[in-house]
Amino acid sequence: MSLLQDSARSLLAEVGADQRGARAIGRLASYDGLMLEATGFNRPIGAGARIVSAGNQVSRAEVVGFRGSRTLLMALDGAAAHANGARVEPDASSAMAEVGPALLGRVVDGLGQPLDGLGPIGAVDKWPLAGRTENPLSRARVTEIFDTGVRGVNAMLTAGVGQRIAIVAGSGVGKSVLMGQMLAGADADVIVVGLIGERSREVSDFLATKLPPGIRRKSVVVAVPADHAPLLRLRAAMRATAIAEDFRARGLRVLLLVDSLTRVAHAQREIGLSLGEPPTVKGYPPSALGLIPKLVERAGADALTGGSITALYTVLADGDDTQDPIVDAARAIVDGHIILSRQLAEQGVYPAIDVGRSLSRVMTDIVGPEHAAAAAALRRLWSAFEENRDLILMGAYAPGNDPLIDEAIVRRPELLDFLTQAPAERAPFAESVAALVGMMGQ
Repeated sequence: MSLLQDSARSLLAEVGADQRGARAIGRLASYDGLMLEATGFNRPIGAGARIVSAGNQVSRAEVVGFRGSRTLLMALDGAAAHANGARVEPDASSAMAEVGPALLGRVVDGLGQPLDGLGPIGAVDKWPLAGRTENPLSRARVTEIFDTGVRGVNAMLTAGVGQRIAIVAGSGVGKSVLMGQMLAGADADVIVVGLIGERSREVSDFLATKLPPGIRRKSVVVAVPADHAPLLRLRAAMRATAIAEDFRARGLRVLLLVDSLTRVAHAQREIGLSLGEPPTVKGYPPSALGLIPKLVERAGADALTGGSITALYTVLADGDDTQDPIVDAARAIVDGHIILSRQLAEQGVYPAIDVGRSLSRVMTDIVGPEHAAAAAALRRLWSAFEENRDLILMGAYAPGNDPLIDEAIVRRPELLDFLTQAPAERAPFAESVAALVGMMGQ
């Protein structure tokens, strides 16, 4: 009788069933280097899968679509040795992220595996990678000032607790440096950093230069460099956001930094084009542009727990084009944007904040009238100079024609000096506002 039972168990295992009930086991039928097709694997989009090839080599994938009776999967392991006919098994853990205080001080990859060599992570709590659906009315208003430690931001683009901010610039203009300054000066209980699609060298450099031991102890870093599979880069952004959401649910003040949002959109573009989505503006399929609000909207303040996620997203403006589709989509959904100017960077002004084109949508709600008036006065001088820059530099403007332009020319060095701040310097909010009010004579 036992021989018959053993044979039955073996047969059930082969067709995809176990003692706990039926389980769909498929077979790998096609692989083109990025997309996999499986037969007999009827799982919903977003479900995880384990692909077991010859020699019990296991790789992971995710269901991303369907083609007739076949299921389309995207590999999470770009260099896995897949074989025709390999077993495709469900992976229930794929849709959840490990979260909790055990992650503090650790560096993980897009799958939640440790990269820092400090052993296994004892996180026991789970949070959906895609987040939890929330009632819009549970999102609290931004009413409290968030001190970034950067004089130009504190004074001219005042941030609030729970605000979402995009840092927009071309390559090499100082996005990561500004993010590091804001990280060092930020008043937060927990810091979650997503380093996505950047150079591998920048991961170790970020840890060494921007996360000293005092900050490292309250930080979680999710790192997936540019040479990893696109789905893994996308998951890294979702995992970093899920970790931040869990800490917010615990009532903590969280600072989330994602560097960069553009690389996340690029990953979704690769996935969308592989699925046959039609390319739209600059080759981006609709899913790449639709991903940005889905990700950004998960940050913010929670009225129920009192926790908050103040989020910073770097956005790469290809060719310094601030009308790029990704830049435009990000700017439309965030609560403020900081535009960095290559022209200012070339003049040695760091952080190279273009005051006239940058904006904080919550500033008027959280600062006093004296501060607001001083910031408006500086903006007027800045705009007067920028609008007449060509005439001034050509010598075509005659002094005395416009008192505002005359003042803008005279005070231009003073304004640039006010914005300039060394990477290691910290400018508290009160000092930044006092310096602005004193300079503008309000």
